[in-house]
Amino acid sequence: MLLNAQKYCIVIHGGAGNINPNNTPNEQQVRRALDTALFIGEKILRNGGTSLDAVEQVVRFLEDCPLFNAGKGAVLTEEGKVELDASIMDGKTLLAGAVAGVTDIKNPISAARAVMEKTSHVMLVREGASAFAKKIGLEIVPNEYFITNESKQRYDKYKNTDKKGTVGCVAIDSYGNLAAGTSTGGMMMKKYGRVGDSPIIGAGTYANNASCAVSCTGHGEYFIRNSVAFHVHALMVYKNYNLNQAVSFVIDSVLTPQGGTGGIIAIDKQGNYTWHFNTQGMYRAMANSEGKKLIELYGK
Repeated sequence: MLLNAQKYCIVIHGGAGNINPNNTPNEQQVRRALDTALFIGEKILRNGGTSLDAVEQVVRFLEDCPLFNAGKGAVLTEEGKVELDASIMDGKTLLAGAVAGVTDIKNPISAARAVMEKTSHVMLVREGASAFAKKIGLEIVPNEYFITNESKQRYDKYKNTDKKGTVGCVAIDSYGNLAAGTSTGGMMMKKYGRVGDSPIIGAGTYANNASCAVSCTGHGEYFIRNSVAFHVHALMVYKNYNLNQAVSFVIDSVLTPQGGTGGIIAIDKQGNYTWHFNTQGMYRAMANSEGKKLIELYGK
C-alpha cells in the first residue's frame, strides 16, 4: 500500500578515509558523481519506485564511475587483478543477496540482487557467482575492463588507496520499505582471496523495516568482527537507541577503541537519516522528499 507518493529519503556514501581538500584534486568530479547518483535514486523514489530499485541503480552508477573503489576503477589485488564484492538487503522481507571475489561481473550489485531473488542462497563467490551471472544474462566483462590507468599506477607504486572508497546506498520508499546495498573492490594489494565486510550481511550491509537500513565503509576486518551493520539495528531494537545514538555509539565506542576506521550511513523507519565516521572525511550525500539535499566530502 502506497503511504505517501512524495515521502522518501536516500543516502549515499563513496568511501571514508584520508580524504581532505589537499589530497582530493578531483573534488568537483566527485561532487558531480554523487549529485548524479542522487538524481538517479530520487527519480525512482519520487515516481513511486521501490527502495530496492533505487539502491541497486544508484550503486550500479557508482560501480560504473571510475572515481570510486567499486566496479570500474577498483583497486588491484597483489596479483594485479580486480576482485569485487557486493551485497543488498530488503528491509521488508529480510531477504538478502551477495557476491564475493568476482572478477568479470560488470555490476556486482545486480548480481547480488539476483542471488537474493532468483536463488535460495544469500552469497555466491568467485567462479560460482560468475557462472550464475552468465546463466541469468548479466553483463560479463574481461577483468581488464575494471582497471584504469590511475589504479594501475597506484599498484605499480605499491601505494595504499585511502582516497577511493567502497560505495553504498540506503533508502526508504513511499511504501515505508527500507533497503541497503554496498559494493567494493576491497583493499589495495589484498591477497589470498581476502573478503571484507561489504558482501557480508550484518557486517557491511543490513536493512530491517523494524529499525533501519545501514551501509558501511572502512577497514572491513573490524566491521566483520563487530557485526557493525547489525550492531546498529540491535542497539535500536534491544536498547531503544535512536538512529543517531546507535550509529555514533558503534563508531565512537566500538570501532574507534579497537583501532578500526571507517564510516556508516543509515536511515530509520521514520525516514530519519544519519552518517558518522572517524576518518578525515567520507564522500557522502543525501536527499529527501522535503527538498533537503546535501553533498559533503570532508570533516564531520
